[in-house]
Amino acid sequence: MLQNITPREYQKKILETAEKKNTLVILPTGIGKTLIALMLAIKRIELFPREKILFLAPTRPLAQQHLKSFEKHLPEIYADMQLFTGKVSPEKRKEIWQKADIIFSTPQTIANDLKNGSYSLENASLLIEDEAHRCLKNYDYVFVAQEFKKQAKHARILGLTASPGSEHSKIKEICNNLGIEAIEIRTRESKDVEQYVQKLQTEIVKVEFPQEFEKIRKPLQEIVRRKIEELKNRKLLFQPPTKKNLIELQGRIIRQITAGNKNFNILAGASACAQAIKLYYALELLETQTLESFRRYLRDIFEQATKGKSRAVKQLVKQREFNSAYISTNEFLAKNIEHPKLKKTVELISDEKIKFDKFRAIVFSQYRETVINICRELNKISDIKARVFVGQANKDKGGLTQDEQQQIIHEFSNGDINILCATSIGEEGLDLPEVNLVLFYEPVPSEIRKIQRAGRTARLMPGKIIILITKNTRDEGNYWAAFHKEKRMHRAISELNKSFEKNLEKEQKQLDFFKNNQ
Repeated sequence: MLQNITPREYQKKILETAEKKNTLVILPTGIGKTLIALMLAIKRIELFPREKILFLAPTRPLAQQHLKSFEKHLPEIYADMQLFTGKVSPEKRKEIWQKADIIFSTPQTIANDLKNGSYSLENASLLIEDEAHRCLKNYDYVFVAQEFKKQAKHARILGLTASPGSEHSKIKEICNNLGIEAIEIRTRESKDVEQYVQKLQTEIVKVEFPQEFEKIRKPLQEIVRRKIEELKNRKLLFQPPTKKNLIELQGRIIRQITAGNKNFNILAGASACAQAIKLYYALELLETQTLESFRRYLRDIFEQATKGKSRAVKQLVKQREFNSAYISTNEFLAKNIEHPKLKKTVELISDEKIKFDKFRAIVFSQYRETVINICRELNKISDIKARVFVGQANKDKGGLTQDEQQQIIHEFSNGDINILCATSIGEEGLDLPEVNLVLFYEPVPSEIRKIQRAGRTARLMPGKIIILITKNTRDEGNYWAAFHKEKRMHRAISELNKSFEKNLEKEQKQLDFFKNNQ
């Protein structure tokens, strides 16, 4: 039944499991998760020809991408395939649901229709949830999966992801929400996969934190030190003063204020905590991003203070050290002194592009302002046509609509653009073409994001990853955090698979006992 494609052995083996059990499939980006979903859909249609297949993806472009993949590899007459989006009216979706065989949609659309009673999932035999690591808490994936398990007469569930995360509890939550009975995981190093993947080279490039930037960093660190001391003296902070702990503390303080506790100690603590968090963020920009991004953030704080946005920003801009840091920043930029990562990025891209006739690369950064600055510098290189690739936001913040994103991907695919300077929008799901190089402007502490970034290269041809690290900054901590989380992920999955096997053995023993005692 498949057209224009031949399944690989590991895909066939994973399919054998997915036919019998609700399965979570964990495969690197570009190794063929969608084909496994397609083959399972064919099997379910053959078993239950009058029932439907529901394929969910987090975004409309990604749902559309999966539809195109199915259309490419299935005969036109095999099944009626339809795309559901918010642009299609609920009445029209209800009508389409009745006649369609395979529906591709975002979870929000299906969840809304189910809540409105537009149709039921009684006659659906397969639910596929792509980017299944999102199947947590209140995300609509969870609601749809629960309704599917309750309503479907012949329920089978397939979850797809490049990484479900490293926390055992979260992986277990995903499995519980999807009713998972088996996990199939492969990496680039798996014996049945390695023959199909291209060579991937990883290079760590370290740069020094400029000595002159200490003139900016030290004053800000001094304010942070005072604020942390204040929170401890007010008996509000009892844990190490990490950004994560401060954000959690801020949440607790806000809940107390909302509940009516407005004594001076709590209100003053709220301001001190907010200032510390803002400065942690500022220091992260200074150490790991561009000086221009850092300056824009300080300017934003000044603007917020002028508008009286909060007590915290008004107090922050009054402090001598804060103003000293801002003055030094302006002085350095006036002398064209920037973070060395920016210059190193230009050098690396220039060196790599001459190795290829048709060079394509993605440069990832966590921050939109940094991406804009990188793009501007890269476009100064001859034969480089770089574009900013970011998520949706207000136009004054440089956001792109989904249609604009699709247009940029099209231009990148046909060679009109050869570098995407992307935030996290480029990490997940979108059908980007093969690239020669993926450059991490900074390491990300999330193993999910690291795996997704890396999966953008070395699919059909050899690829390279370069990770930039500023020495003796949080870059180093973030690099090792992702490294260890990935290891923990594999351990957690192994433990869960063992528990699935034990449950299966227990069920089999109970079944055998029942048969023998009839």
